[in-house]
Amino acid sequence: MAITVQIPTALRRHTAGVSSIACAATNLGELFSVLDEKFPELKPHLRDEAGQVRRFLNIYVNDEDIRFLGGPGYIFSDGDEVLLVPSIAGGAR
Repeated sequence: MAITVQIPTALRRHTAGVSSIACAATNLGELFSVLDEKFPELKPHLRDEAGQVRRFLNIYVNDEDIRFLGGPGYIFSDGDEVLLVPSIAGGAR
């Protein structure tokens, strides 16, 4: 089984510019373990100190918010495309 993980531009400075990877993770925990191993600098941007998904990180599976698919317990299917989207706010007056 293989899934594809898309890494947005805002996080690529932590992946040496890598924009996507293929892996065999079956759930979000396994996916984060794969990402931790490949891109250690990315870890603090995905999970907090307790190991929970960061509050402002949105995760989509095939364009559907993972929260509506069962959250972290969702089991990936072969060919799923996962997109990590950090919420970005701010600006100037």
